[in-house]
Amino acid sequence: MAVPNLLTLARLILAGALITLLSLWRYPKLDDQFSPPTGPMLWAALLFGLGALTDLLDGLLARRWGVISKFGRIMDPFADKLLVVGAFAMMAGPAFDCQLSNGKALQVSGVMPWMALVILSRELLVTAIRAVLEAHGIDFSASLSGKAKMTVQCGCILGVFLILAFANPMPLMLARKFIDAMVWTAVIVTALSIIPYAVRAAQAGASHQ
Repeated sequence: MAVPNLLTLARLILAGALITLLSLWRYPKLDDQFSPPTGPMLWAALLFGLGALTDLLDGLLARRWGVISKFGRIMDPFADKLLVVGAFAMMAGPAFDCQLSNGKALQVSGVMPWMALVILSRELLVTAIRAVLEAHGIDFSASLSGKAKMTVQCGCILGVFLILAFANPMPLMLARKFIDAMVWTAVIVTALSIIPYAVRAAQAGASHQ
């Protein structure tokens, strides 16, 4: 039981380190002297990648060993949300907000504040539904759509960090197109993933009456 819980604790620490890094850092100016911020972005990718790996490992070990603790049931989903939602929130923040030479602003991460809000709202809604149903003894474990959503989100975050580490994200650049495509895919998949949960909740509520 201790190993999955230690992995969850490690994920909390890694999420905190990632948020701290992106809180103290600012993307460089996109001017003639621009050079991709390889170091900070590789550190961000490493911290997030390790955090995502602990999520995969603690889930596999907990299921294989058949160990579920109160700490794990509470802190494992919290650590997941802190890592993923925290990353999206920081990517939508001032650290990635750049001023172009024409005076316009560019969110180089591709994540707009409303996108981070959509992702946060989805997580809060599913968490609330799960809490209500499981309080009535109804199992509401993660579905395939939820796991697919998590995979897409993690791929998006890692992809954006790695692209920003080596490429210029200016408008019309190939890197810009890749970043925007990944971010929009993650937001759309996240929004659509609520549908299976809503259907399951409605069915569970109807059968429980």
